[in-house]
Amino acid sequence: MKKRLEERATLNGRSIEAEIKVILHDAVGENPSSDNLAVLIRKHMAPLGGVELELPPRPVSDREPPTFD
Repeated sequence: MKKRLEERATLNGRSIEAEIKVILHDAVGENPSSDNLAVLIRKHMAPLGGVELELPPRPVSDREPPTFD
C-alpha cells in the first residue's frame, strides 16, 4: 500500500503527506454529512427514481394489545 501511495503521490506531483490529505479530504470532505444512513441512502437512490417496497400484510391477531399502566 505504501508503494502504491508513493506512486500516486509522484504521479500527482505531491508529497505522500499531501496525497494522504487529498485522499482524506475527498473521502470526508470539509463538511462531513450529519445525515443518518437512511437519509444518505435515500439521497443516493433519488436520481434513480428511488425504491418502492411492498409491505407484507400483517397477520390478524385475536388477542388484546398489551397495556403499559
